[in-house]
Amino acid sequence: MSNELYSIIMGISQALSKKHDGAYEEDGMMDFYDGAKRDLVKIGLNREKVEDINVDSRGGLMDGFGCQFHGNHLIIKYNGEVNMKDLHRHGPKNFEDEIEQTFNDIVKYLKKEYKKATGKALNLTSAGDANSLIQRMSNVRNWVQSSKRYKIGGLDVSEVEDNEEKSSSWRDEHKVDAAIKKFLSLSSKQNPKNRFKKNPERPEPGEVDKG
Repeated sequence: MSNELYSIIMGISQALSKKHDGAYEEDGMMDFYDGAKRDLVKIGLNREKVEDINVDSRGGLMDGFGCQFHGNHLIIKYNGEVNMKDLHRHGPKNFEDEIEQTFNDIVKYLKKEYKKATGKALNLTSAGDANSLIQRMSNVRNWVQSSKRYKIGGLDVSEVEDNEEKSSSWRDEHKVDAAIKKFLSLSSKQNPKNRFKKNPERPEPGEVDKG
């Protein structure tokens, strides 16, 4: 892995360090013990619409996101609650637009945090539309899982492909690990310990059993 690829991965990881619910900006954390108001991190998620969870309910507004790397692509995965009444009222097209806008807000947040952490710009280019799946949890609650792929700019594609080829080769070589191989060897008929002893010959009628 080159230094360039490693620095990009570490920069994105640092940008994700405050994506959890309830995270505060750095300045707010420094002033907390002085009684100053702390500012919550703003990403653009539905959960941010409720500022005080001790007073107001977050019913139907819980959501979050995560990321994973695949070659020279970053895959952002979003999940959250869905109100089916609102979905039917506004239509699926508006829902798809809202999901795309959520991904845009997430990318904007990642770029801002990446710039703060590394001093460099993060280049993410959309590689297709979001892929969403809505699942029913109960009579009143539903859940959406959505993912979208982005191409990471500034990476040497040949190097990424070479790393993927090496990883694939390693997986092929270690497809059956040592524990499974040991288990198979113990159950194999080729194992001397597993060979059955030949049954002794039974005496003929009138003969004495010498066994």
